[in-house]
Amino acid sequence: MSFTYDDVGATRENGFCPPGFHPLHVRTRIGEGEEVFRRASEAVMTWEMHRSMGVGIEASADRAAPEVDVTVTLAGLIKAPCRVVWTAEEYRRVGWAYGTLSGHPECGEEAFLVDRTGDGTVWLTVQAFSRAAKWYARAGGPATRGLQHAYARRCGNVLRQLCGSEGD
Repeated sequence: MSFTYDDVGATRENGFCPPGFHPLHVRTRIGEGEEVFRRASEAVMTWEMHRSMGVGIEASADRAAPEVDVTVTLAGLIKAPCRVVWTAEEYRRVGWAYGTLSGHPECGEEAFLVDRTGDGTVWLTVQAFSRAAKWYARAGGPATRGLQHAYARRCGNVLRQLCGSEGD
């Protein structure tokens, strides 16, 4: 299966959104310190954050890595095939992005990044660009984008709970 959009890997560039797509950028404070950073990073890289949200995840590997195929199942009904396009495992930044494949209700890319700032604060950033690919996603219009923002906020809340942090 091939990607359903041209700008594969573009979420690596903070804030990039191709023409005709809707941007998403949600940043959530997870907590503070090295242990919170390590725990959050592992939960993101191993699909634990997504599974803890009640999202179905079928992945061709136990960890996010380029070329890993992932099918996300939402509400037990909607199957959304994706492929990991890049990962980052750096001293203060860990995460990955996947891009949509044929059959996904949306078209675009979404990144999940854990970073630790100089003062030790740990953040989750969910960044994406997308547009509707299926009729029901188009029919949802602004409500679909609202659901995407709610999903991104929920990612942060669930990750904060997994890390045993109170956050903000």
